[in-house]
Amino acid sequence: MSRSFERYQRRKLISSYFSVVLSIALVLFLLGVLGLLVINTNKLADHFKEQVAVTVFLKDNAKEVEITQLQKSLAMAPYTRSARFISKEEAAEAHSKEIGENFLDFLGHNPLQNSIDVHLKADYVDADSIAQIADRIAQKDYIAEVAYDQPLVSLLNENVKRISFWILVASGAFTLIAVLLINSSIRLSIYSKRFIIKTMQMVGATKRFIRRPFILKSVQLGIIGAVIALLSIGGLLYYLSETYPELGLLDDKRLLAILFGAILTGGIVITWISTYIATQRFLNLRTDDLYY
Repeated sequence: MSRSFERYQRRKLISSYFSVVLSIALVLFLLGVLGLLVINTNKLADHFKEQVAVTVFLKDNAKEVEITQLQKSLAMAPYTRSARFISKEEAAEAHSKEIGENFLDFLGHNPLQNSIDVHLKADYVDADSIAQIADRIAQKDYIAEVAYDQPLVSLLNENVKRISFWILVASGAFTLIAVLLINSSIRLSIYSKRFIIKTMQMVGATKRFIRRPFILKSVQLGIIGAVIALLSIGGLLYYLSETYPELGLLDDKRLLAILFGAILTGGIVITWISTYIATQRFLNLRTDDLYY
């Protein structure tokens, strides 16, 4: 009978530890993912900004030398990420694929123009900068038009600012929720041992002596939960970097190291504080109050 009770108590204890570790790992994982999102918000915004193209349409009488020089000068400009020449034949073929039929057979000639697609660096993708760049390029005689999606640029910048703000708000809110959830798990774990705490106190053990093993065990569980969260985040980072290498999620090793260190430290500090407060609460309770 005694052995079966001990086995039951051991299973119950292991189950309690497992639930605490799992809750800590899950909360820290979600918090880490949110941290990754905060760190890479600018990268994601820059990635989408650099997809906006400024198209330089060339007149039919533009000489090949002029086109080559223009493309090289645009490619070397400080605001340019890439500059690609698209002939009128390439443009016609792409347009035919897009509409599903060869419009040249219907028209009898190619009305499209040779062009250069210029993708700007993210810092220059705003309405004022693009307007200045477009005006400067359009001054050349052999350029017919410089076109870009102005409403898209304005909308993109507005949405980037709005999303960045709400990500910061969500980060603050979720950090608070994470602390409360971990604290709740620790308190439930300590609650199941409240009679042990009071018994130790009644036989003369000091509060510090009683708290120490609970804090050490909780910190151990916090470290285990943090390590599980870090391994999960590392796996997610590897998958995303392999799937979307253009985002450069692994480029900034220093920020990633800070994030990983913050998650590990958070797992330790939160569990330490939560355990201290929970044990202190039960140490200060009267014996009669333990049953409520």
